[in-house]
Amino acid sequence: MTLQKQMTVDGNEAAASVAYRINEVAAIYPITPSSTMGELADEWSARGDLNIWGRPLTVVEMQSEAGAAGTVHGALQAGALATTFTSSQGLLLMIPNMYKIAGELTAYCMHVAARTLATHALSIFGDHSDVMACRQIGFGLLSSTSVQEAHDFALIAQVASFRSRIPFLHFFDGFRTSHEVAKIEVLSDDDLRALFPEELVRQHRDRALTPDRPVLRGSAQNPDTFFQAREASNPFYDACPAHVAEAMESFAKRTGRKYGLFDYYGHSEAKRVIVLMGSGVETARETVDYLVSKGEKVGVMAVRLYRPFSVEHFIGALPKSVKSIAVLDRTKEPGAIGDPLYLDVIAALREAEDLEQLPFPMPRVIAGRYGLSSKEFSPAMVKAVLDELEARQPRRRFTVGIVDDVTHRSLEYDPEFDIEPDDVVRAVFFGLGADGTVGANKNSIKIIGEETDFYVQGYFVYDSKKSGAMTISHLRFGPRPIRSTYLIKNAGFVACHQFHFLERMNVLDYARPGAVVLLNSPHAAAEVWEKLPRDAQEQMIEKKVKLYVIDGSSVAIQTGMGGRVNTIMQTCFFALSGVLPRDEAIAKIKQSIEKSYARKGDEVVRRNWAAVDLTLENLHEVELPSTATTTRAPMPVVPAQAPEFVQRITAVMMSGKGDLLPVSAFAPDGTWPTGTTQWERRNIAIEIPIWDPEFCIQCNKCAFVCPHAAIRAKVYGKDALTGAPDAFQAVDYKGNDYKGMAYTIQVAPEDCTGCNLCVNVCPGKDKTNPKHKAINMQPLSEHAAIERPNFAFFLDLPELDRTALPRLDVKGTQFLQPLF
Repeated sequence: MTLQKQMTVDGNEAAASVAYRINEVAAIYPITPSSTMGELADEWSARGDLNIWGRPLTVVEMQSEAGAAGTVHGALQAGALATTFTSSQGLLLMIPNMYKIAGELTAYCMHVAARTLATHALSIFGDHSDVMACRQIGFGLLSSTSVQEAHDFALIAQVASFRSRIPFLHFFDGFRTSHEVAKIEVLSDDDLRALFPEELVRQHRDRALTPDRPVLRGSAQNPDTFFQAREASNPFYDACPAHVAEAMESFAKRTGRKYGLFDYYGHSEAKRVIVLMGSGVETARETVDYLVSKGEKVGVMAVRLYRPFSVEHFIGALPKSVKSIAVLDRTKEPGAIGDPLYLDVIAALREAEDLEQLPFPMPRVIAGRYGLSSKEFSPAMVKAVLDELEARQPRRRFTVGIVDDVTHRSLEYDPEFDIEPDDVVRAVFFGLGADGTVGANKNSIKIIGEETDFYVQGYFVYDSKKSGAMTISHLRFGPRPIRSTYLIKNAGFVACHQFHFLERMNVLDYARPGAVVLLNSPHAAAEVWEKLPRDAQEQMIEKKVKLYVIDGSSVAIQTGMGGRVNTIMQTCFFALSGVLPRDEAIAKIKQSIEKSYARKGDEVVRRNWAAVDLTLENLHEVELPSTATTTRAPMPVVPAQAPEFVQRITAVMMSGKGDLLPVSAFAPDGTWPTGTTQWERRNIAIEIPIWDPEFCIQCNKCAFVCPHAAIRAKVYGKDALTGAPDAFQAVDYKGNDYKGMAYTIQVAPEDCTGCNLCVNVCPGKDKTNPKHKAINMQPLSEHAAIERPNFAFFLDLPELDRTALPRLDVKGTQFLQPLF
């Protein structure tokens, strides 16, 4: 066994690191959540990083995933070692070539961050529906449950493929594993060389199509021969599980990490067993360990080699005491008797029983479905499944993690069930996509992972809107490997990087009693308490939290960081958490800044360093009073005039409670009302554009350039100004077309993202002060209450009759006839 260095990476990088070093060609096309694997391979190749044969990987980006698969197919037939990375619909586009690769018994390994397929709706999140669409192709399917396994199985799958000639699809859960950051033991180049013998490579090259040894591959066959030729590959599939087991055994001898085709965890005399694959195994394993410590006889079976499915190895891994089994699938196969893994387990048990090879009485088997589209799968849900197995008449088909009030198949579970140990530090951070929060937390988890003996885990919850949408970062670190592949609910540290989130959702629900709460607040420490909603004040007092505030945005502006508060809030975290001595933590943060931003220039590094230095003197603790002192209530998520559907469905989703909506809330065909996004007031800007009509030339460039239509221009009759808010601004229209009419530029304060494009493009300036334009960014906190009724009034102003608009020819000459 060799000693291995440790590294803190996400699942995509863990898999790509191995794939890069044991291949010669990668054909790529990006698709979430696998894109990072291809991007890293491309970056490493451009940098000149070498594979184990001393050459950079040749990376080719194609026009689609279909093209990538075709390129891989061609490279393989030429004798090259090739790979690709994909997910979801991208994987479906590869299927035609995958059938050919498998049918030609071509050694090859591809890597898939498993993701939901678009059905009634598109989803970028993770489940096994894409992989399950490939189970009949003839590929081996090897499932990883963690970041470490994604790294290890990237090698094991390729070695097994070259031993067996069966192509392999190595997969792990999209986002839950692909984007989780964890500390792993890294396979060295020497490990890869030792476990991937040159003889296997030579045999692959000997099978290549070449003019020196001409053969025909890919013929057309008629009914007289096709069937027989198709069955000729049976011995290769029959032998494949043994080759995988052999690869795993060699791997264990080299690294000390032992894997089986099926791995059982739990009580040696378990009566109730869950069977599943993917990241859910880690949650189930952690829960089973907890329940076994409480005296329960339960267990969990991890399916690693799903195809070819080895009945012998499956039966051999089950405890002889098993009485009942729950098979959990992370996919839905409508109309089938059961979902795929369940059907395979039933068939395996029945076949073993018929052949008198079942060493225990036939257990009762029930089928469950969980985790579609990255739906949370928690210890409470695992316990609910095990409890269902104990019922006298358990449901034969069930779901867990949702409320099914239509077909009534969902299991109830206790959301308060908590098994996390006290010696694991848990922290939650609320930020906005592209504000740097996620990047800073990835740096933090890497600093902790690489500078301490702690094991670490970082997971990041993204909205599909990505940039400008809310992100929640979940960080754990502790003395043992962390198997908690579920979200944190009771954190000892909660940071809210956007103050207005306190108005929209219950951020403090995540805080455990006595937690440290850090707020990025535009209000001074002496004023911030009165700016909090009453329910936030009550929760803080009840939980006896320690409250700290900093005006991170002000520090960012002072140090030239613009609106990015990530470095500032990261410094606060290390200062308050105590995970590292303060001076050491700050030194490590500065090293991380230099590593991340050096290529952007010394000035960017200097500004970030200045932000770190200025942070601590602006960080203040707020003493909590004994009672809540404000009558401020959170603003309604949507206005009272919003349609019933928006009130009932959209508002719940916007408040972060969409998981509570039952099945009956949704149309079975995915139909959705139009116009619902107009009620989603994201309120994410720190500053918004305010119009100064004195310097406006009425060019409308601001409205033209705005990517969200958050600033608009309108020409209208002056009589429409009756009843306008006192602060509503209007001036005479300057053009000749509509003499005597009024003109207004109006911002939508809650829709604006604060991107500054309108100010950048505005040509209207105060000649005595050129920095002052006709559009100027001003703090949202000072203008929201004024501009909100202004925008509502603006929307009700009449639109011009489009049929009366003058038409221009290419030379700009006006025609009198109407446009339509």
